[in-house]
Amino acid sequence: MPITEQINNNLKEAMKNKEADKLSVLRMLNAALQNETIALGKKGTGLSDDDAIKVIKKEVKKRKDSIEQFTAGGRPELAAAEQKEAEILSVYLPAEMGEEELKKIVAEVIAEMGEVAPSQFGLVMKNVMAKTGGKADGGMVSKAVKEVMSK
Repeated sequence: MPITEQINNNLKEAMKNKEADKLSVLRMLNAALQNETIALGKKGTGLSDDDAIKVIKKEVKKRKDSIEQFTAGGRPELAAAEQKEAEILSVYLPAEMGEEELKKIVAEVIAEMGEVAPSQFGLVMKNVMAKTGGKADGGMVSKAVKEVMSK
């Protein structure tokens, strides 16, 4: 079942069960998915799962940024609300890749590319991100690439 269909089913379920928090987050996510559908010109076909995952990751990242800001600003109640939203959204994301598995992929990419200069960091990042298929956060990939390239 496509992610967008699963989200719509969960939205209906949240309405029936009167889960206000979940309903609010899913409505927001649905709007973000609709906006992306229009932006990509896929109104007739709808978003692919990969496109939907990108939108969901963007929304989760917004929540994480807000959590940091609210925590730094001494507003734990707002940070907790954002955390709850991030957890609801994370259900639709694929499982994150482990650090060891990520380092193996980085090593493979560097081996395939041959001799890699520090100036080629961006190219290595691009290739690793393509290989992980959205299962690793950009920050995590960046850290792993820096560690492997520094050896």
